[in-house]
Amino acid sequence: MKAEYESRYIQFGLNVVYYRKKNRLSQSVLAEFIDVHPTYISRIERGLVGPSFDVLFKLCDVLRIEPKQLFDFRED
Repeated sequence: MKAEYESRYIQFGLNVVYYRKKNRLSQSVLAEFIDVHPTYISRIERGLVGPSFDVLFKLCDVLRIEPKQLFDFRED
């Protein structure tokens, strides 16, 4: 990841955390639903990696949101 995009990855990850908790899911349960390892969810939520489109769409299906909601970054 380029350093210039680091804050966007972090904001994206915070949105994943928000919607995961809103749906009362643990990282492990979410990972099981989308067929990835729980550490991958952790890395997404911490802004260390970005998911593929396949994982993004699965996340949205499980979290019952539209993809654009994960990209709705709040101003600091």
